[in-house]
Amino acid sequence: MKKWQHRLHSIIYEADTKEGKLFDVLLLITILLSVIFVALESVASIDAQYHDFLYAAEWIVTILFTIEYVLRIICVQRPWSYIFSFYGVIDLISTLPMYLSLLFIGTQSLVALKALRLLRVFRILKLTPYIGESNTLLKALRSSRAKIAVFIFGVLVLCIIFGTLMYLIETKESGFTSIPRSIYWCIVTLTTVGYGDIAPQSPLGQLLASLIMILGYGIIAVPTGIVTAEMSKKSKIDTNTQACPFCMTSQHKENSIYCHQCGKPLNNVN
Repeated sequence: MKKWQHRLHSIIYEADTKEGKLFDVLLLITILLSVIFVALESVASIDAQYHDFLYAAEWIVTILFTIEYVLRIICVQRPWSYIFSFYGVIDLISTLPMYLSLLFIGTQSLVALKALRLLRVFRILKLTPYIGESNTLLKALRSSRAKIAVFIFGVLVLCIIFGTLMYLIETKESGFTSIPRSIYWCIVTLTTVGYGDIAPQSPLGQLLASLIMILGYGIIAVPTGIVTAEMSKKSKIDTNTQACPFCMTSQHKENSIYCHQCGKPLNNVN
């Protein structure tokens, strides 16, 4: 890797340097502004008054993201490793709509054009790599997925039982016209959402509903406890934001010389 490529790589892919932090901050601001522009464009009154400004601003943001996308490709040893990575695909999806919208001309394409332009909201996913604890949370969720699956299955069983009981207790006039509809009511009640579209009328039904509501408060805390327990098991290891220029793997230990994924040198400036 040439020196200028290494320098560019350290700015774009790493946040431990002054230039890298500045780049990340500017990129985050640009992403948020872009999402705001998309949201404002969907408000008819605002779009009617500021359409030209929003359109011009969106093109500026798109050009900036295009430059960033090209720079990310040219500063890595294996461009395809970035292009076909998750974040590479997200970057491409969030950049293409403005260019592709030029191909949709005519009133018959307005619906497709609107849907295509809304894809720009995927830029919000570009924020994911900058959330420092996201990897820790994802690892905890993966480790606890079996326990959470068993818990969800248990809750589903309870909803089927309580929903069926409520169907037997209440009348159709109360809204409990079928077992599936009663199960829907139980799920809404157990999760403390409470839409109010269906409500028990008999004293026995109201008593059962009260028990379900109280049970709901205890059930909500269970997944949080499972994930928290998994997170506490993970020993904290000092890592940095350095990304391998060969395979794009990040989260290396401090003072690492070689990539823990592919074994290539991390700071090859030759």
